[in-house]
Amino acid sequence: MRVIKDKAVVNDDWQLIRELDCSKPIPEGKVILPFIDWQASRDELLKRDTEHAVWIDGDTETEALLDDLEHFSIIALDFPAFKDGRSYSHACLLRQRYAYKGELRAIGDVLRDQLFYMQRCGMDSYEVREDKDIEDAIKSLNDFSVRYQAAADDAVPIYKQR
Repeated sequence: MRVIKDKAVVNDDWQLIRELDCSKPIPEGKVILPFIDWQASRDELLKRDTEHAVWIDGDTETEALLDDLEHFSIIALDFPAFKDGRSYSHACLLRQRYAYKGELRAIGDVLRDQLFYMQRCGMDSYEVREDKDIEDAIKSLNDFSVRYQAAADDAVPIYKQR
């Protein structure tokens, strides 16, 4: 799969698992698991010699991740619909309040128009919707040179530049 990461389109070997089949073991390798499945299998997963990644949606409280932040190479934030912006708040909290340094990945209904602000909120990788042009979407990270409000990226808003 191709994703935008660190402002470049790259091939990515992480497999996003939306729902685990309870009758099968958790797959080996680089998998992004639903957070609820991480919680259920945490001890088993920590015994594996591999990187760990989870995804959460807007219904998950950001604080639920705190005990395990150091274990996650990636925290994927789900945007189930364009109009659902709760994961923007997750990103800001993880970066600003909880100092998460790993990768924050936007997944779900991720469109070109959202990437610039997602970046400002602290996300640094994006799984653009499959029916959209990823090469076009990456251009949006540079759409604006002026910022009107503060965000997790610490850019100085224009009203403070006077």
